[in-house]
Amino acid sequence: MEKVLVTGITGYIGEHCAAALLREGYEVVGTVRSLAKADATRKAISKVAQTDNLSFVEADLLSDKGWDDAMQGCSYVLHVASPFFLKEPQNENELIAPAVDGTLRVIKAAKSAEVKRLVLTSSTFAIIAGKETGKYGPQDWSDTNKNIGAYAKSKTLAERAAWAEVKGSNLELTVINPGAVFGPPIGSKDGAQNVAMMADMIAGKMPMIPDMAMGMVDVRDVAKLHIAAMTKSGASGKRFIACTAEPIEMSTVTQVLRDAGYNKAPARKAPTFLLKFMGIFDKQVKGMLPFIGKKASYDNSETFEILEWKPTPMSQSFKEMASAIT
Repeated sequence: MEKVLVTGITGYIGEHCAAALLREGYEVVGTVRSLAKADATRKAISKVAQTDNLSFVEADLLSDKGWDDAMQGCSYVLHVASPFFLKEPQNENELIAPAVDGTLRVIKAAKSAEVKRLVLTSSTFAIIAGKETGKYGPQDWSDTNKNIGAYAKSKTLAERAAWAEVKGSNLELTVINPGAVFGPPIGSKDGAQNVAMMADMIAGKMPMIPDMAMGMVDVRDVAKLHIAAMTKSGASGKRFIACTAEPIEMSTVTQVLRDAGYNKAPARKAPTFLLKFMGIFDKQVKGMLPFIGKKASYDNSETFEILEWKPTPMSQSFKEMASAIT
């Protein structure tokens, strides 16, 4: 039984990754900032997978303590942990420091423990931020010299740091770049940004929707792709775009919800001038502004070819996510 370390196991994607690994017969060790969170995470995961081979270690992305012990005996690492907030922080380093320093800390410990391969959860925000409408692939990078927001900048800088850190080492690196992630959460309904946004939409707390269109992906697919990236021989050294090739309008999401009986989901688009004005006062709206009106499409062909991806229909993801959080 091979052992896999999952960082950020308490998160929306992390719980799904752990559950998928356990169902595949792996031993899973999850990192938590406090062991007080372990019981709730085990209980949540136990609803969808046997947890006999699940354990936890205390480790923080901003501290060296615990990482060497966490890696012991692990063949693979899924580095999922990284904060995701559209809300712009007072200081961008609140997001950048744990993303970049934490990634380097995890990779250095993995190299020391002679881990075979590390799979990093990045984002399409590391590919398209600061770009105009167009088609982008794994070779593209976001422009950190532009005003792209702290989250996109953190993901771009963290991924670039990861590729630099593994260069010349025996540690194999594979990166998953998800788009906007939807689908039912396993555990807490309060933590993930997209879960909170879905809850607001179906509760009528979002009166209008932004003029945004994004590549989207089901959270369960993201977990499966992490495992495929961990084990496929042709995956090492590659970035895999995990989202629909064509962007999906937020208005499409709310239309699916209304058709499914969630009548409070908004129907009207917010005028861009209004969002720009609101961005002066609302940090979450300000975080959206770099992506308003942009419609990036993606070359995700290698995700299908190498990782043998069979995507879940996004309409199914939206409806099952809404059902899970109501």
